[in-house]
Amino acid sequence: MKLILHWFSSAAALLAVAHLYSGVTVTNLGGALVAAAVLGVLNLVVRPVLVALTLPVTVVTLGLFLFVINALMFWAAARLVPGLRVSGFEAALVGSLLYAVLHLLIDFVLERLLFNH
Repeated sequence: MKLILHWFSSAAALLAVAHLYSGVTVTNLGGALVAAAVLGVLNLVVRPVLVALTLPVTVVTLGLFLFVINALMFWAAARLVPGLRVSGFEAALVGSLLYAVLHLLIDFVLERLLFNH
């Protein structure tokens, strides 16, 4: 149940990002659901490899390079999913930051409402 809720909150965060920022476009709820699933898989499989490979750069930049990795995951998802469009790397960076913040907020609220009576 929590996994499905997390998936829908990811899709809601993507829809909110598209509403708030013109550099990111989501065609519809179906596109948001597919994009959320692809982002989840990319973050589960590809992101750890990139983090490991770029560890020296991440250490030198005091962790700021992780923002670039997040933007790359967001951009890759947009390249793989027809329902998600990102207008460039800068839009991917801003979109990934907005997505992370909104997803965190949505998850926090849902967790409080549904699982902490």
